[in-house]
Amino acid sequence: MSPSKALFFLCLSFIAGIFLSALGGPRLAGEIIQRFVLGIFVLGIASVFLSFFFKKLSFVVGFCLLFLVLGILRVQISDFNIANDKLSKLNGKGQVVLTGIVSAEPDLRDTIQRIKVKVNESEILVTTKRYPEYQYLDKIKLTGKLEVPTNTDTFNYQNYLMKDGIYSVMAFPRVEIVSQKHEYNIFSYLYEKILFFKQKLRESIVRNFSPPQSLIMEGTILGDNGAMTPDLKSKLNITGLRHVIAVSGTHVVILSEIIMTLLVGIGLWRGQAFYVAVFFICAYVILTGLPPSGVRAGIMGIIFLLSQHLGRQVMSSRLLTLACAIMIFINPLLLLFDVGFQLSFLAVLGLVYLEPIIKRFFKFLIKISDNNKANNFIGIVSTTLAAQIFTLPIMIYNFGNVSFVSPITNMLILPIVYWLMVFGFVASVTGVFSGLLGFVVAIPCWVLLSYFVKVIDLFSQPWMAKSITNVPIIWLVVLYIGIIVVTFFLNKKYKKNFI
Repeated sequence: MSPSKALFFLCLSFIAGIFLSALGGPRLAGEIIQRFVLGIFVLGIASVFLSFFFKKLSFVVGFCLLFLVLGILRVQISDFNIANDKLSKLNGKGQVVLTGIVSAEPDLRDTIQRIKVKVNESEILVTTKRYPEYQYLDKIKLTGKLEVPTNTDTFNYQNYLMKDGIYSVMAFPRVEIVSQKHEYNIFSYLYEKILFFKQKLRESIVRNFSPPQSLIMEGTILGDNGAMTPDLKSKLNITGLRHVIAVSGTHVVILSEIIMTLLVGIGLWRGQAFYVAVFFICAYVILTGLPPSGVRAGIMGIIFLLSQHLGRQVMSSRLLTLACAIMIFINPLLLLFDVGFQLSFLAVLGLVYLEPIIKRFFKFLIKISDNNKANNFIGIVSTTLAAQIFTLPIMIYNFGNVSFVSPITNMLILPIVYWLMVFGFVASVTGVFSGLLGFVVAIPCWVLLSYFVKVIDLFSQPWMAKSITNVPIIWLVVLYIGIIVVTFFLNKKYKKNFI
């Protein structure tokens, strides 16, 4: 067995341990530790030891068992840290007074703002009035009540915040600014400058575009969707285009493939296009303010491009599994509680294993040979379908919305996303320095945005989507078993290797 293949199985075992432990929660995980973990650990040690004397036994099996135990223990460490968070012990205990630092860019809405505040080693989410506005690294004093995040029938808000290390929320406390004299390290200084530039870009967009074009541009360029109107959100959900206006894994991964397709289409070698596409993704993630979801999506996009650059599908699955293992080692809660992480991972799997099959099918159906324009179009269509097929069950399970027109709308919109981002970024940057020049440069972008709006208006009739609530998890499992079986069969038919 090659070293890369052995590493693949070790990573899979670690991921399985995380999944088993996290799926059951702290109580079930405790029972697993008491009853099974010691036995699995002893069996793993014995297998490694015996492999030195019996050549038919592979030491990889023993190490896989040890990595399974490591995954289980990693979740236990996370559960221990959560249970012993000092600030969360004050939840529901009445009014408290806390002093902390604004640790991220505030999330601004129409009438409220949400700010993350770091108090010692803990972080809380504070909801307060829209004004006055607070800035990253402001030192503030809070007087109010800490509470456990409240779940609803359709959304587990507690788990959503828990994955980001937030176990307490505070609603409309009295807020006093203690100091706006910021204390910097290298990262915080650079991050503040990025946020300053992002704000200037936001102001430029608002000057050059009017709603809904400005809202679409803010979401596509900056990853901002807090100010999006309920009507626009509804239309985007019905048309299946919500992922375009978000820094999501699906968005970045699809965008990665589209960028590569377009760059190769205009005459660059694939090796040259790889470096340009990686630079573009990194610049985009930095521009959005380095949110955790954007960083994870960027990593997945780069992993996908790297696997393409190496030219081996078998290497793709190993790189992807290694990236997944590293990310959940850092934060094991991502695996079950971060939908963005799940979508990123699944979108890349779709592009690695299903996209070549769909592309082959379309080329056989249309019977084209060396027509670059047709090949580029087929590449965009196959990319869209592959990513959507692999992410659809998760989307239905978490958001309960099935768009019947999503394949059509994505084929109509995704070809312009790259140019929308390029023209939008150029227009926004130009508008920072010159309002008149920014307006002139924004005209091509306005044309694309008008087309975008026409598409969502045309395909956002209520009957074009179906809401599904309370989807049983068994259906999620069944759907993915079906997708995996069909994809495995098709890959095997065309002599592709999964690992």
